[in-house]
Amino acid sequence: MGYNNICHIIRLMSWLLLLLLLLPSKVRGSSHTLDRDSLDSFIHDYAINNMTRHYTGNLYNISLPTNFSGMETSIVRFRSGSFWRKGANFSFFHIPPSVLPWPFVKRFDIIYENLGNWSSKYYDVPNYTFVTPVIGFLAYDANRSRENYGMVELNIMANHILVHFPQISLPQNHNKNVTMKCVRFVSNGSIEFSNITMNNSCISRGQGHFSIVIPSLKPEEKENKRGQWKWWVIGFGVGVVGFILLIVIGSLVYKCFGLKRRGKMERQSEKSEALDTVWVGNSRMPSASGIRTQPVLENSYVP
Repeated sequence: MGYNNICHIIRLMSWLLLLLLLLPSKVRGSSHTLDRDSLDSFIHDYAINNMTRHYTGNLYNISLPTNFSGMETSIVRFRSGSFWRKGANFSFFHIPPSVLPWPFVKRFDIIYENLGNWSSKYYDVPNYTFVTPVIGFLAYDANRSRENYGMVELNIMANHILVHFPQISLPQNHNKNVTMKCVRFVSNGSIEFSNITMNNSCISRGQGHFSIVIPSLKPEEKENKRGQWKWWVIGFGVGVVGFILLIVIGSLVYKCFGLKRRGKMERQSEKSEALDTVWVGNSRMPSASGIRTQPVLENSYVP
């Protein structure tokens, strides 16, 4: 096998090893939820571009594309001054007065989201089950020409934000006396738990996405463990195959450098003076050509 062929095989096997190393991360990512930040960004841009009017204080329902069927969204624009005095009471959220956007902007938009049957595809609480859809609201600067345009936080000075869930759907064969918890998904990726209040409501000190959850049933926990064991087996198999490929690549690299070094020596020998060969028995051995200058004795005196 020539030097070029071995190097070509090394490149192919290196690509294969790289794909095997990336496979576990892809597999783990496929078992997790979808990218919620991309969804929020898409809904915001889509709502702004499809907002027919821009009157402050009016709630506009936005019809999302058909591939997001079951998901609802709406948008409302506020002036910071009137928002500070009156607050807001739209959709499933009641925002009290004495709230300002941070960093401060004169106008800002609030995007309301109801993920409906998409909730579990974008959000997940380990060992808990959703009994309500995930709903949320996020505030954005309304001036898109600003250099630092983007999401703004709501700085709450006094009362909490009230999140109301009109309907709770408990799974079948589940204890009706189970303890329900409010959960808030913060934009930085963290999860906050709190106690549910009267009338299926939750309170919060900031924006984000919200839902009500209950502890998962044991069969679901066993199924999750079985699924985790399956991914561990797949990861172990990928690791073994990757280790074998690494050994094969290492041996091929060693052989490749050996062939390269030997080829270099052969090229150097071709540039040098060639030696004659003689047969000694059944072996062929190198032999130097005859010496032009014959040796002579310095003194011819012989005792």
